[in-house]
Amino acid sequence: MPSSAVPSSTGCAPSSPKPAPAKAGGDKALVGNSGFHRYLKTVSAEHFAVDETRVAEDARFDGLYVLRTNTKLTPLQVMLRYRDLLRVEQLFRQAKAVLATRPIYHSSDMAIRGHVFCSFLALLLVKELEDRLHRHNIAAEWDDILRDLDRLQEIELEQDGKRFLLRTPTTGVAGKLFQAVGVALPPNLQELPLTTPQPAA
Repeated sequence: MPSSAVPSSTGCAPSSPKPAPAKAGGDKALVGNSGFHRYLKTVSAEHFAVDETRVAEDARFDGLYVLRTNTKLTPLQVMLRYRDLLRVEQLFRQAKAVLATRPIYHSSDMAIRGHVFCSFLALLLVKELEDRLHRHNIAAEWDDILRDLDRLQEIELEQDGKRFLLRTPTTGVAGKLFQAVGVALPPNLQELPLTTPQPAA
């Protein structure tokens, strides 16, 4: 008979598995966020429950926060500037996605400063454009703006001894964009003066 078999005549039952040792700290240790511990109360040596009194007490401050600043802004201005932080974070996400900014390795501190400056300038221009569009009640997605501006092109040609500059018509929101920023588009067709060839030196 194999040594692992238990004879039925002995009447021995298989041993049951030992219970896992209690986790240090009781049930509270199962809560991963330590900030939630203050909303729990101990009901026995190893068990806890939600402390409804503490939850109700903290609920009085839901939606309220305190802002402290050393500026001379009014409370309303401080609150609005604080909310702009969310917009700043969104702009930096756009810099990585829409503006296709990716990690670039530079060989000098001057190149790093130039890269950061150009990235920040791009974000500033995007924010200024969106503010002007908002003031003119123009709703446009950034992808649509890039597409419509990319379709706007000029070409110079000569015909019958004359020079002309042709512009493609505006499509989508391109025309409204130029109106919002106060820039006048050139005409679709304009004649250019002929250039006089310079004599060879």
